Amino acid sequence: MRGWIALPALLALTMMATYTGAGQQQSLPVFTDITKQAGITFKHSYGDHHLDNIVEGTGAGVCFFDYNGDGLMDLYFVTGTWTKNVSDNEGRDLRGKLSNRLYRNDGNGKFTDVTEVAGVGGAGVYSSGCSAADYDNDGRVDLYVLNYGRNILYHNNGNGTFTDVSAKSGIDDARWSLSATWFDYDNDGYLDVFVANYLLYDDGKFRDFYPAAGYPGPLSYNAQPNALYHNNGDGTFTETTKQAGVYKEGRAMSATVSDFRNSGRLDIFVTNDAMENYFFESNGKGGFAENALTYGIAYGENGQGVSSMGPVVGDFNRDGLLDIFIPNLNYCTLFTQTLRNGMRNFVDQTAVTGLSVVMGQYAGWGAVSFDYDNDGWLDLFTAHGDAHHEYVQENTLMRNKGNGKFEDVSDQSGAHFKEKYVGRGAAWADIDNDGDIDLAIANLNDHPVLLRNDGGNTRNNWLTVDAKLKFKTGSRDAVGARVVMVSGALRLVEDLIPTRGYMSQGDPRLHFGLGKAEFADSVEIRWPDGVTDKLDHVKVNQFLKLTHDAHTAGGSR
Repeated sequence: MRGWIALPALLALTMMATYTGAGQQQSLPVFTDITKQAGITFKHSYGDHHLDNIVEGTGAGVCFFDYNGDGLMDLYFVTGTWTKNVSDNEGRDLRGKLSNRLYRNDGNGKFTDVTEVAGVGGAGVYSSGCSAADYDNDGRVDLYVLNYGRNILYHNNGNGTFTDVSAKSGIDDARWSLSATWFDYDNDGYLDVFVANYLLYDDGKFRDFYPAAGYPGPLSYNAQPNALYHNNGDGTFTETTKQAGVYKEGRAMSATVSDFRNSGRLDIFVTNDAMENYFFESNGKGGFAENALTYGIAYGENGQGVSSMGPVVGDFNRDGLLDIFIPNLNYCTLFTQTLRNGMRNFVDQTAVTGLSVVMGQYAGWGAVSFDYDNDGWLDLFTAHGDAHHEYVQENTLMRNKGNGKFEDVSDQSGAHFKEKYVGRGAAWADIDNDGDIDLAIANLNDHPVLLRNDGGNTRNNWLTVDAKLKFKTGSRDAVGARVVMVSGALRLVEDLIPTRGYMSQGDPRLHFGLGKAEFADSVEIRWPDGVTDKLDHVKVNQFLKLTHDAHTAGGSR
């Protein structure tokens, strides 16, 4: 219940919510659950009939990507399956009945299940997360599935089908992987991948735990090192974890990258379960150094090791420096970045921003940072659910007021926020290309939820940047590019890194809310090779397509 939280009054309006706050009346968007009408029938399973171990409780992510290149974001859901030494014998009746599912966005509000034709069901594998990237620069987005067991890399054939190239690629990691973020860490033109690995499950042997907890927690198992794979440019990858300086054992829940220091270099941030987080700082030469403690983002507010889940990144206070929001099982953390006397650091702003009072009552997992009402300020959606039991909780939407404070607008944002699920992963995309951001939520042992944003494109203006690198072999998303948009007093900064949150991936097109502005004063993009392009007086309410001639290590364009 949210009864003890002060909320603005709610008045129903068609497709909009109107509330009174700060002495004025404002209209806000609402989210409509379109899961059934969209034709999405997938249901997640942990491969058993009773939740009784950490593999099952970890849940799943969700992935948006445009697999057929038609400009519409498609959806990929992953599921667990009955697995020896994980699942109970009584769950054997589920064998052969569970698989991951790919849904094609038909552009008319409907999605079509194309799993069998595409060949990406992953039958028999226990999947946790997913991400997508064009690893061979052929203009087609490939799919990477993170599993309890060997990971799967599907190569996109360009005709609606995929080929399993896992063994050939060398990234069929057998450790339990949850998240994978793609980026070109050595600037050779090919996307490399950082894989976040969780822990070494013992097949249920350890049983010394408090029965009310449901099953043993993460500290009952050995940590696992993450993995960094260098893309060799020939369809294969070489693990460079130790050489690059990112070998460190942890219990990674998810990972992402960004140019946190405005240096043109992409750093890696890893959230860990029941221990400190990791921040691998790039030296710009293919090497990294772990400096989370130095920057103040290793631990939570009081120095405790918390159960950090899926990190999201954005400039929440619009000061030109990227900040980090992390849900966890007992609280959450908002680190805002500061720059004083030339020294960078992060400061915990969870309490002063108003997030702690609301979020402290939930177990947080997947988060999305997005400007849902297009007013120029990043808002926060978080999916909630108990960790060790199938105890349901409602999700939250925290609106950024632009004055250093967030307000809970969940109860004014649609019927979904009055429903309860055991939430896990969450992802964002403009599924109907109408200029406001929609949401997909993966729920444990339940149907997912697809939420359409109704009204986000009517009260304010927007601009979406679709940035592509053009190679001789094809064009792909300009992963690692930075876009800076100036609109009046607002300076909006975003990095093109679609892998954010808990085991999930969102729309690679960068969306900016511009309020009442009729144009953006300027749009500047710094491409991954450091070249900068700038456009002035850019019309709003459009998808701005930008391309840049790129090259690989061999010099080919």
